[in-house]
Amino acid sequence: MSVRRTMIGAGGLVVLLLLGWFVMSPDPQSTESAISSQGTVLASVTVPDSLSDQAQIGQRAFEAKCASCHGENAAGQDGVAPPLVHKIYEPGHHGDMSFLVAAQNGVRAHHWPFGNMPPVEGLTQGDVMNIVAYVRELQRANGIN
Repeated sequence: MSVRRTMIGAGGLVVLLLLGWFVMSPDPQSTESAISSQGTVLASVTVPDSLSDQAQIGQRAFEAKCASCHGENAAGQDGVAPPLVHKIYEPGHHGDMSFLVAAQNGVRAHHWPFGNMPPVEGLTQGDVMNIVAYVRELQRANGIN
């Protein structure tokens, strides 16, 4: 009888483990939707009809160094980086120098759940100020002053 109890106990354990695996394993559809949402645009950004010369230079630098994370036209990317065309980054809350410091030194996550931003290699202070001009013109075109 003790062998039979051991077999039943072991069989019950296997059933419990399989049931636990089934309950705890991710739903393939929810996993797919989480993966497919990563990188999607977070903000709708209206691009002005014309940009200043400085902002045009900043746009090219932004596209080369920032857009891979912050998205096209600074609209952000879900699961990657926040939109810079957002009220949080208005000049009164994040002044121009905060962009410079973030690009040079990186920044610890404090407004968004994207994690820390690393320093951006290969940008001069002038490059960053041109990028800021571009972002500020995008912000103004979207009602963020």
